[in-house]
Amino acid sequence: MGSVSSADELEPFERYSTLSADESESESWRGCDRGGEDVSTPSSSPVVRSCFSGESSVRAPIAVTLPTPRCGNVLAVPQIGKLTDTAESSETEGVSEIDMMKELFTKLLLGEDFSGRGKGVCTALAISNAITNLSATVFGEVWKLEPLPQKKKSIWQREMEWLLCVSDLIIELVPLKQESPGGGTLEVMVTRPRADLYTNLPALKKLDRMLMCILDTFHDSEFYYVDHGVSLDRSDDLQMCCSAKSSGRYSSAQQEKRRPLPFPKVPKKGLSGDTRKKLQQYKECANQILKASIAINKNALAEMEVPNAYLDCLPKSGKACLGETIYRYMTENKFYPELLLDYLEVSSDCTTSEIADRIESAAQIWRQKSLRNESRYAKGSKSKWGGKVKGIVGDLGKSKLLAQRAEILLKNLQLRFPGLPQTALDMNKVQYNKDVGHSILESYSRAMESLAFKVMARIDDLLYVDDVTKQRTLSMEDLPKPICSDLLSNRTSSRHHRI
Repeated sequence: MGSVSSADELEPFERYSTLSADESESESWRGCDRGGEDVSTPSSSPVVRSCFSGESSVRAPIAVTLPTPRCGNVLAVPQIGKLTDTAESSETEGVSEIDMMKELFTKLLLGEDFSGRGKGVCTALAISNAITNLSATVFGEVWKLEPLPQKKKSIWQREMEWLLCVSDLIIELVPLKQESPGGGTLEVMVTRPRADLYTNLPALKKLDRMLMCILDTFHDSEFYYVDHGVSLDRSDDLQMCCSAKSSGRYSSAQQEKRRPLPFPKVPKKGLSGDTRKKLQQYKECANQILKASIAINKNALAEMEVPNAYLDCLPKSGKACLGETIYRYMTENKFYPELLLDYLEVSSDCTTSEIADRIESAAQIWRQKSLRNESRYAKGSKSKWGGKVKGIVGDLGKSKLLAQRAEILLKNLQLRFPGLPQTALDMNKVQYNKDVGHSILESYSRAMESLAFKVMARIDDLLYVDDVTKQRTLSMEDLPKPICSDLLSNRTSSRHHRI
């Protein structure tokens, strides 16, 4: 591959380098061989309208009389067969795209249940699953910094446009003042997209385009990738170094055995200063995209109601969720969340996720208890039992305080471990959510969050390999020439011996 030293590639991102915005990834994969056409049809096109109106988009070929120009003394005969094949292929692509759209909307309408038994999921969950599965199909694990293939990019843009067109019908009425012909002022109600969709959906589309542009800049680069385990120019040593630093690339031994993972390779003297500077700026831009996606995702989840199925499965007390040790620290007069996290010595992702679920469950228990005490206090304040009311007020303050402390502890845990998956409450909210708008924002922002995180991880891998390569080069230059030549000869002989 070439070099990424072009200055024009960075211009779209320089204005985003100072943004100030504050991976549950689906395991359900589906093949992307059903959408092989590079066709992007808007939802308002005649192809889409004909799908719902019953009209056929395949039209009869029109007889056209073609001229017969002469090229010197040779008669140039038009190639009618090629023109006919082109027309037939375009018609076939149009019909195939209509069939794909029919299949997609039929699946959404039936709630992913084609059996006809009425066991499908609600529309909100069906759209959320569709966006999640589409993201997993198109982006995958993003093991390389390279442009997205045009076929996958076309599938992503086309199907996301179909899925997001549902949000056009989620509207709200807002007052608008108009001047009447008689000179007076009238206040009429007009429609516009709902406030959260009106604000966040265009922002997510912009973040989507920015991530696509970042990936497109890696078409000609100084680095390249080889399969994991290939013995090429110190790759064994570099792979051992990078595996200790890599961000989630070798999460399990089973994943490593499943397929060879690509490994970044840089020139012998490392990346150029210009390329490294651009990588740092791309990483900062992806970091801002990640923060913005997380903020939108949290807002969408906060707007969803806590499902009753989740509340019914909670223990009766917060102490039963947290355990004796954490509960004792939570109920002390002075609360220090950072010291409590240091005491817990959270090391693995599994332990961290389990602790986050327990803290969030305890927070919900205390919050529900506080709401019940508030209703009881409102009823008891009208009675003459002052002592009972006083006890209720004490329980009310304690439940509120413990719920607030649990939320603070959970936020500190998430800040310390930013790569935590969704909690049990978040997954239950997504599963039992009935609002289509919230479902679109949550799933779309989660897809952008996952993609931005993977791009940052791949840039970190590349920068780390570059650092190791430059350190190795400097150490070899500092050695005396005879020692350096002996080391190189020994390495060459040992490699031939292994072969």
